[in-house]
Amino acid sequence: MTVPINDSGALDRRSLHERIAADLRDEIMSGDLAAGASLPSTVQLKERFAASNATIQKALQILKDEQLVIGRAGAAVTVREHRQRTMRPASYMAPAAPGRPYRWLTETAKRGTRAHSTLLDVREAPAPADVAAALRITGDETVLLRQQLLTLDDEPVELVKSYYPMAIAGGTAITEKRKIRGGTPALLAELGFPPHTSVDRVSARVPTQEQYQALRLPSDLPVLRTLRVVFSDDRPVEATVMVKAGHLYELQYEFSAE
Repeated sequence: MTVPINDSGALDRRSLHERIAADLRDEIMSGDLAAGASLPSTVQLKERFAASNATIQKALQILKDEQLVIGRAGAAVTVREHRQRTMRPASYMAPAAPGRPYRWLTETAKRGTRAHSTLLDVREAPAPADVAAALRITGDETVLLRQQLLTLDDEPVELVKSYYPMAIAGGTAITEKRKIRGGTPALLAELGFPPHTSVDRVSARVPTQEQYQALRLPSDLPVLRTLRVVFSDDRPVEATVMVKAGHLYELQYEFSAE
């Protein structure tokens, strides 16, 4: 089998069925193969990729395992409905109104999905290096960690770890292992640290063991990792690491020209 070489001379050492799955995955995620649409027939795929029937079936099985398509042998394979979700962080950044649920829950419910947050852990812990730098604390300082798993329609979508300086979190409800009505943005506002600005750093990474298991990932496809730092005036009051499956979600940010 010939191994493709790109313009830079680098070899694509993936097997043919992995390369076929990658091309079809890209077409699904970009919308060229829309939700509910049938994939080209096996005959068409064999001709397009110069591949055997067994190779095409292995490629399709990858996409089935990733829950991007559905179908069985001898029947048309179609793109699953509602598999690609666009997340709009700006829609749930502001604190919830008094007595209202966390905005992520209410905003996702508007799109007809059942949203749920499961609090996994609350404890004082060392901060990862990038979090410590973001919060402007020294390496020997601990932070308050709140970890949760967000689900939509009972499917895990995001593993979230939020970190708070102990100077802010100590002695407050943030340290308690219970959900906070309205979420921590509302509580921070009550404590005198209303969120004013957020800065996101988004990267694609190979999932860790913890992320792989929590998100029920089918393979080591990249995850989207967002490090969000929340500022009250110029003071960083929260740093959150959010991880979601890269093949199922995209992030949408909107900017004005002003």
